[in-house]
Amino acid sequence: MLTDCLATLGYAYGDFDAHDGLWEMAMQTGDDVLARMALVPRRLEARGLDASPAVRSKLLAAGDVTAAAVLDVILRDEIGHVAIGNRWFRWLCDQRRLDPATTDREIAARHRVSESRGPLNLAARRAAGFSEEELLALQREVSGGRIPTPD
Repeated sequence: MLTDCLATLGYAYGDFDAHDGLWEMAMQTGDDVLARMALVPRRLEARGLDASPAVRSKLLAAGDVTAAAVLDVILRDEIGHVAIGNRWFRWLCDQRRLDPATTDREIAARHRVSESRGPLNLAARRAAGFSEEELLALQREVSGGRIPTPD
């Protein structure tokens, strides 16, 4: 669906720098499954959860109902990908007796991966298995350390 959608605009998947990010991170974390789970699904794919509503709105405003529908499918699938990553990340932390929150921050710092810039798609992140504690920490980072009001 995405390939067809891009083709109608004269593009192909891979034409944009953003298309390389997941592959590049997969290569960087090829020797460490814990880092891969922390960064690919929980950081990079989760950013897709956050970006999806705004991009969808722009597409609809431009009259591209087809592309907006494609984004709906991608968002649904991405929630599942992030959920799988969350499950395996926590399992690996448990097996290694590591604190997930601390481990996540340490891995992100080591690989120079920043947090989401916001706005956060809290509903999608909840559906993907992020805890309320994790969401509060993300909201603090996005808001510059301020404690967010409940949504």
